[in-house]
Amino acid sequence: MSTEGSFDERLTGLRQCLHWLNRRLGQELTITADRGDSIMGSTVVALLLEGNRAACIWAGDSRCYLWRGQRLYQLSKDHSLQQRLIDEQQMSAEQAQAHPAATALTRAVGGCEHLTLDILELRVYPGDTFLLCSDGLYQGLGCDTLGTALSLASPQLALKRLFDSALRGRARDNLTAVVIRQ
Repeated sequence: MSTEGSFDERLTGLRQCLHWLNRRLGQELTITADRGDSIMGSTVVALLLEGNRAACIWAGDSRCYLWRGQRLYQLSKDHSLQQRLIDEQQMSAEQAQAHPAATALTRAVGGCEHLTLDILELRVYPGDTFLLCSDGLYQGLGCDTLGTALSLASPQLALKRLFDSALRGRARDNLTAVVIRQ
């Protein structure tokens, strides 16, 4: 089996796993349908790396960032009402954030019968550093703070700096993060 096929097969397997999980959560919702407001869902962000290829796959507002050449790139795009207002209503980020339901998700695993995933494939270079994180981490931290942490010598130091910064700030949600350096 070639490396190319292996990467593509693993990407297909990851997508199938997330779709299976979405169906499984849907079955749980059906079983508990007497509880009218029960929705079991979760954001997801995953990164598949092999050689110089990477694929970021996501649903919801957990994010994937790339630190490359002393510059931070947000690879994923939030699936939230806030992002939809910015994209479709041409609102500024500040205007959209003021909306009372701005944090509502428009996609999540388990959020609806059919799961739509976004996938971004890219070429990876030596020294590239990836951050996968929940909204609880990035909401209270600016791009400068994220970039400064990701430029540290090791993924462990970067994570420590990120968590310390988030916990010193206004961390309002759970904090989840993984740092991967190529």
